[in-house]
This record gives sequence, structure tokens and C-alpha cells, in this order.
Amino acid sequence: MAARVDFDNIELRLVRVLHTLVTECSVSRAALKLELSQPAVSAHLRRLREVTGDLLLVRSGNGMAPTPVALELVGTAAALLEQADRLFGRQQAARGFDPATSEARFQVAASDFLDPLFLPRLVAVVKQAAPGVQLELLPLSAEFDVQRQLVSGGVDLVVGNWLQPPDDLHLGRLLTDEVVCLVADDHPAVRSPRAWNAERYLACQHVAPTPLHAGREARGVIDAHLHQLGLARNVTVRSAHFGQIPQMVAHSLLVLTTGRQFCSRYVAQLPVKILRCPIAFPPMNYYQLWHDRTHTSPAHRWFRERVRDVARGLGGAN
Repeated sequence: MAARVDFDNIELRLVRVLHTLVTECSVSRAALKLELSQPAVSAHLRRLREVTGDLLLVRSGNGMAPTPVALELVGTAAALLEQADRLFGRQQAARGFDPATSEARFQVAASDFLDPLFLPRLVAVVKQAAPGVQLELLPLSAEFDVQRQLVSGGVDLVVGNWLQPPDDLHLGRLLTDEVVCLVADDHPAVRSPRAWNAERYLACQHVAPTPLHAGREARGVIDAHLHQLGLARNVTVRSAHFGQIPQMVAHSLLVLTTGRQFCSRYVAQLPVKILRCPIAFPPMNYYQLWHDRTHTSPAHRWFRERVRDVARGLGGAN
């Protein structure tokens, strides 16, 4: 009977995680493919090890390799997933989503940190394919509780960047961007590039977006990383209107530190230049987050695919 109880507690998702982990031989790659966070996939791996009594993946050089037991199980897992697709595929197709006739409503919370063209292009792409759908675009702010809004249905999707995204939500990585500095083209750092070092950088007048977390000690991703290094910059302007900051930079000594993707849109429009940052920052990772509530919905899956495609297409856009 004990074996039967264990079997009853193994859901299909765990089989999919097993198959993906063994085929990818990487927790991080499996997380991206499954659209889950790495901590969530690691937790599934621990459970799979308990259920199978085997390590399944072991360290091998700079990566991971499947054990003999894992190689035996992966074929069975693939067969189970194929049978499940045959069993439920017709029902899912019957509940399919037709964008051309849909009148669905999607609520998205996002900032323009990623790219000033992101939301306009998303709206254009969605409305071209699905003219009847309704879109509600909401701003992210310090008062916006991501988990609560997604759980309650206040929004369907949140797009943003975090050093550590929440691990209790579904996650899809959109793009990774280099951190750079945007300054006026007559800024001292442009005139004297050899003097552009960490000390000078920290002492400059900086402009930063209003943190998306409440509290006096709240920090954005740039200041959070500096704090981890025991450093602090001289932020003299904070603004909730991120899209207006390049205009502020163009006519002042302010320094904006953010992703190259965002900054590149303004170089041809304003008297500004992009400089390397003299302090090494981790890349900015942008994600879309959603809750179990909409995870299996064909309409919301279609919408998330549009978000992904638009974000990834921005790099080559003019």
C-alpha cells in the first residue's frame, strides 16, 4: 500500500520536470524551458531524488550528467508525456484560443525600464492579431504587491526586472541586458574618459527610478548591488517617470545607470552618450511573471508568447 500512496502523489508535472532535467542536464536550462524559477526546479529535483532513490543528475566537470537510472527513466517519462498529450490533447484543443474572434481581457503591470518601445509594440502586435481583445496596462510602483495582485486577479501578468525574482510564481525570462551609463554628451566623463573610474562614478550626481519596493530602505537593482559591495552612489534625483529621465540627463550632469537596451533608444534623439560603467554590475534580467490561476489558459498562454516575442525582437529593432 505504501508504494500505491507514493504513486498517487506523483503528478504529471513532476514527470515533465524529470524529463526536462535529464534531457537538458542543467537546472537553469530546465527552469527556462519549463518557465519556472531555478529554486522551484531544484525543489522538484530533490523530490524526484526522494521518490526514485537516485541522484539522477551528478556533477561532471563544469556541468551535470545523468545517472544510469536517470537514463532508464527518461524514456519512460517521454512515453508517459506522449500518452498524456494524446489523452488530454483533444480536450485542450476544444478549449483553444482563436485570437481573431476573441474578446478576452488581459491586465499587465509593467514599467518602461526594459525599452520605451516595448509596450507600444506589444499593443500593436496584439491588436493586429486579436482586434477584439481588451488590454489594461498598469504601472509598477512601490505600492504594487506583485504576488497579491497576481493571486487575486488584479493583474494577469507582471513584466519587470529583479535581482531575485519571486520563486513562488511562474517565470519566463524575456531578455538579458548589459548595465551601462547614460550621460550628456558634454559630461566630464565624456571629455576625460581615462578619469572615469569607480570613485568618480560614485561621486557623480545620479538619477534613479523610484524603487519598486516600499519602505525607507528600499533599493532598486543598481543600489541593491552597490549595497552588497559596501558602496553607495550620490543619488540626487529620483523619478517615478522613467521615460523622462533621458531628457533630464541630456541637459544636466546627471548619470543614469540602467540597461543598454533602454539607453540605445535615445542616443539618436538627444545629446547623450552611452558609457561603460566603471563598476561591474550583473546583467539586468527581465522577466514576465504569472500565477497558477492563468498558467494553463490557452488565451493567456497565447498572450505570454506575444510578450516574449516582442521583448526578444526589440534587440534588432530600429
